[in-house]
Amino acid sequence: MAKRFVSIGECMLEMSGGEGGQYKFGFAGDTLNTAWYANALLGNDWSVDYVTALGDDLYSGQMREFMGQAGIGTGHIQTIPSKRPGLYLIHQAHGDRHFTYWRDTSAAKLMMEDREKVETALMGADFIYFSGISVAILAPRMRGRLLKAIVKARDAGARVAFDPNLRPALWSGPRAMQACIMAAATVADIVLPTHSDEAPLFGDKDAEATAQRYLDAGVAEVVVKDGAKAALGATQGLRETVSPQPGAKVVDATGAGDSFNGGYLSARLNGADVAEAMARAHQVAGVVIGHKGALVDPALLP
Repeated sequence: MAKRFVSIGECMLEMSGGEGGQYKFGFAGDTLNTAWYANALLGNDWSVDYVTALGDDLYSGQMREFMGQAGIGTGHIQTIPSKRPGLYLIHQAHGDRHFTYWRDTSAAKLMMEDREKVETALMGADFIYFSGISVAILAPRMRGRLLKAIVKARDAGARVAFDPNLRPALWSGPRAMQACIMAAATVADIVLPTHSDEAPLFGDKDAEATAQRYLDAGVAEVVVKDGAKAALGATQGLRETVSPQPGAKVVDATGAGDSFNGGYLSARLNGADVAEAMARAHQVAGVVIGHKGALVDPALLP
């Protein structure tokens, strides 16, 4: 029987590109992006499920079909009547990406209203992945429900990975964000932060400081991403740095960190050590940033 990789979060409608007023329509979201790359890279010994809530509208149906056609399990996606997926638009300006979001009616924000369905979805999981966005979109009392469901699955034998993926606009303020992110990290075995995101909130002077803060909180394995700089892998007895291969052409950096996560976790779950997994993750992210949008054809992956 295949092992189960379960990713929890929000998938959205994506409009990317924008040249000449023409946008490409797709589906993406941080935890779906990582599930996409994990599904492509883990191999036949694993199945990948996505846990979220969608509406009963046309685009929710198309999103389910899109995931299913990619081989990502949709059996534990809830349906919330009268709600729909969130939407975001990416436009390029001044050499960087800019995002505009419409997610007030997002069904995913209500996925923890039925705690039993989420607990059932996590039952029997071998590996669980979630992010700071998975937590941030929920009402405060629902955040605790999600973490308890993950802890319950972890107690039953699942390993857990967490990407803080800090998005200040989703939080009521920096103190709430700090407290919730660190609480979420304590239920994870692997944490995958991005130093440039973490430094303004936590005051980390470098990637080592970011890694040590999570290690001090009890996390066993931390991989700190830092854009085009070397990634730092850390445990209590190990430090490894691996740089991306030079010369990668950046067309669209959307999904770079998520694809790194998918590459790293799939490599680790397939037996690679920390340094090998970081090198693999850089390879995957290097392909993704050379294409528009967050998701690339799995056939293009190394």
